[in-house]
Amino acid sequence: MSTRPFQARGGSIVRCEGCGLPEVYCACELMPHGLPASDFCLLMYDTEPMKPSNTGRLIADVFPEHTHAFLWSRTNPDETLLKLLNDPAYSPVIVFPESYVRDEDVRTVLSSTSSLAKRPLYVLLDGTWTEARKMFRKSPYLDKFPVISVQPETLSAYRLRVAAHDNHLCTAEVATCLLQQQGDLVASETLQQWFMIFRERYLKMKPHHNKPE
Repeated sequence: MSTRPFQARGGSIVRCEGCGLPEVYCACELMPHGLPASDFCLLMYDTEPMKPSNTGRLIADVFPEHTHAFLWSRTNPDETLLKLLNDPAYSPVIVFPESYVRDEDVRTVLSSTSSLAKRPLYVLLDGTWTEARKMFRKSPYLDKFPVISVQPETLSAYRLRVAAHDNHLCTAEVATCLLQQQGDLVASETLQQWFMIFRERYLKMKPHHNKPE
């Protein structure tokens, strides 16, 4: 994982090592745990793991035994990551918007994972939208795997960072929608519950949180 110190605004705040929130807003006692019908692989861009607003960690909070996390590298991917992707127990699926899959990508696009013979391993590209596209385009070790996208019915509730578009979901929201689409409703609701708790407590430290929009 990244070892660079986090220098952005809020980097000096003392945070709980368990939930990542400021200690005064610690929510560890409210953290739920679930058993999803799939596993998750977080492929994280550069300093993403160090950002307090990162929501990929929420997936690992709720599904600790079913979440794997790696820093992304174009030319030198983690050997453990490669072993995971080639583990015969899993069917890896890249989570990425279908509308951005080019014809020349020659990738299979799935609407459901019900046809997979093995346990789904959802590969989530954890970073900004620009970073996610870079990881999708420049990771040759991912090229052979099919793609699945989410179809959110509502706009993103994420307000921890400014998104390029209102309908761009954060990583935890993508996982929540994906679980719901695949019929794993209990796991989806559990992750959604934790995301909303984290979001509300995180926003409490924002000076503009209670101001009219």
